[in-house]
Amino acid sequence: MEAQESEMMIVQELLTEFELIVDSMEQPRERPRDNKEQKKYFSGKKKQHTFKNQVVSMPEAKEIVDVVVGVKGPTSDISLFRKQQQKFAAEQSFQGDKAYIGGTNISTPHKKPRNGKLTAEQKEENKVFSSNRVFVEHIIRVIKIFRVASERFRLHPDTYEQVILTVCGLVRLRISSLILPGLS
Repeated sequence: MEAQESEMMIVQELLTEFELIVDSMEQPRERPRDNKEQKKYFSGKKKQHTFKNQVVSMPEAKEIVDVVVGVKGPTSDISLFRKQQQKFAAEQSFQGDKAYIGGTNISTPHKKPRNGKLTAEQKEENKVFSSNRVFVEHIIRVIKIFRVASERFRLHPDTYEQVILTVCGLVRLRISSLILPGLS
């Protein structure tokens, strides 16, 4: 047990050198029969019953660092991130979209003020920021290539985590085996 903890500390130390990228995705699921369960999984954003997953990746999509799988659809991205952030070192920095505004150690794009406009400098910073963040979107796209991870999940809900983690494992294998000109 101590060996695993020391290895975990080493990995956390190595990760602090990078600014990790965070994003989440929702996947439709079968409508639960129980009315109370239905309310727990109904996402007002997607107007259907969903599971929510969150992916943390290295810059330039070199590796999937962590995945949170099968959270109830209405859970907000920032509350999901706050729980996931406890797995990382306190000084670990992250990048996220506007859903993560208010989190600690996470940089987000500039938000347009009410009845105002962004300056040209802020727009340029947002453009650079989004060009760095787009890699996590690419990873989510590769995960969603698998139909079981993109369409309505029809299997038993207890198997959801196992299935999605298997898909993420296959994606990690694919990422490590691909030699792309931009990633070498």
